[in-house]
Amino acid sequence: MEKERHVLVVFPHPDDEAFGVSGTIATHVQNGTPVTYACLTLGEMGRNMGNPPFTNRENLPKIRKAELQEAARALGIQDLRMLGFRDKTIEFEDEEKLTNTITAIIEEVNPSLIITFYPGYSVHPDHDATGAAVVRAVEKMPVTARPTLHCVAFSNNCVDELGEADIVHNITPVAKIKLAAIQAHRSQTEQMFVDMEEKLKNQDPQMMVWVNNERFWTYKFA
Repeated sequence: MEKERHVLVVFPHPDDEAFGVSGTIATHVQNGTPVTYACLTLGEMGRNMGNPPFTNRENLPKIRKAELQEAARALGIQDLRMLGFRDKTIEFEDEEKLTNTITAIIEEVNPSLIITFYPGYSVHPDHDATGAAVVRAVEKMPVTARPTLHCVAFSNNCVDELGEADIVHNITPVAKIKLAAIQAHRSQTEQMFVDMEEKLKNQDPQMMVWVNNERFWTYKFA
């Protein structure tokens, strides 16, 4: 993994960072690269309240905020930005406002690499709208000043239409940190984590591949 000047991660929900990119984040941190994580919402409309439930709709934002902060600590992220947009409404936000919000962060931290969702290939409307806003923000920049854009995609058609991911990171050396980040989002992952641990204990091939490898598509501007 190349040493970067600064990495900016932009996702809409707490826990988006944990599943697909936390090993990559942890590796950048261990390499001494500053990482800024801009999380657009607190996931306050999430359906999970814990398993068994330990919170309610009113308190869920507080719980998820604390979980996000704990995941950031586990990963070594020192610059966590919670942007205050409303969960499940990113696709309805004013595009210019959203783009300008991301542009301001890019101008401040001057990243050499941005990690976000690939618009149109990340299943959830909030994911796609977030990725699209990042693309718009980077597209406005002079070509020579643009940071590299690594996108996460996992829709059923992503490989058919985008081809295989051109970036695959084996994050085995930091897999325990990745698991700690996933576990930090307890309200969303508690029962899932029990199942994951059992599969990892039994060296389930699919689970081992999923945990130890993180894939990205480099966004190519027209």
